[in-house]
Amino acid sequence: MATNTSATPSSRTAPLVQKRLRDFNTSWKMRLFFLKRLPSCLFWGIRVDRCDTDSCVVSIPYRWTTQNPFRSTYFAALSGAAELSTGTLALLAITGKGRVSMLITGFEARFVKKADTRTTFTCNAGAEINAVVDRAIATNTGQAVTVMTTGRNTRGEVVCEMRLTWSFKKKA
Repeated sequence: MATNTSATPSSRTAPLVQKRLRDFNTSWKMRLFFLKRLPSCLFWGIRVDRCDTDSCVVSIPYRWTTQNPFRSTYFAALSGAAELSTGTLALLAITGKGRVSMLITGFEARFVKKADTRTTFTCNAGAEINAVVDRAIATNTGQAVTVMTTGRNTRGEVVCEMRLTWSFKKKA
């Protein structure tokens, strides 16, 4: 099967990408994925609310499994949800493009407000991530991109902002 390495819209609507999008947007398939690959997401109750090639919305509940002793959502649980909101876009970007490794090489968080309700993370960096993956494939060198995801509570207030640096490299 030929690998499309261009950043054309057709690569973002390829059948494999569309199948993965359907999987990301199907709750029972994501629960199976969490069970197999990310059991902490299952334990914390993280869910993918909406995902497309440009953005991903992930939420985490405020309940006993995510709570710290200070009655807010534990920072590690928030970080897991934030990572998933960017990681789904990274997985979409490498889908159907051959063997590409992906790894988080940097993480920065800014906590603004106490997370004491469901927190919803939104990342809108799909096009940016896709361009970096295409550049990594075209140049056969490692490439990195730093993307931001913003967590908001049920009142729409910013709870935290997290910046994750993803590194991509074409495998031999």
